[in-house]
Parts: sequence; C-alpha cells; structure tokens
Amino acid sequence: MIRNVVLGRVRDDLDDAGRQALDEGLAGIGGLVLPGLIATRLGYDLALREGGWSFAITNDWADAEAYRAYDADAEHNRYRAAVVAACEQVARVQFEI
Repeated sequence: MIRNVVLGRVRDDLDDAGRQALDEGLAGIGGLVLPGLIATRLGYDLALREGGWSFAITNDWADAEAYRAYDADAEHNRYRAAVVAACEQVARVQFEI
C-alpha cells in the first residue's frame, strides 16, 4: 500500500476568494473516488504547536499504479491547481506502508 502525504503552507496574502478556492480544492480532493483509493483524510492545522503547516492531506492507495493514476487524473489536477495556487510552500512524500 502507498501512503501519499501532502502539507501546505497558505500564503499570508491570501484573500477571501483565494481561501474559498482553497476550501473548494481541498473538498474536491477529499471527495474523489478513484480506483485503488483506500482512504483520504485532510484538514487544517489546529495550531496546537507553533511552526506547523496550514493543512495536510493523506491518502492511501492499493499500489503505486493506483497512486500514479490519481496523480495524473484530470479532476484531481484541477483541484490540486487551486490548492497549490493558495500556498507559498507544498511538501509531498509517498511511502510504502
């Protein structure tokens, strides 16, 4: 199984329209149903510790092929573009579990 983890730091100058686009992008990613998807979790940081990122997305995939299909999926890429546009930094990692 492949776990995909994405962390984002939202831009300080993000306006209301940008925040709405980010929320819609995250909701869209959270609502995707694609072959090989086992689970998706996402949320904004609760700021329980200083220095955290603004949000995280995790999703688990049956195998690397399923993850690659997600990565190339047109709907996912539309949502991803909105999320990335709202961020000053995005970090990604995929690992086997």
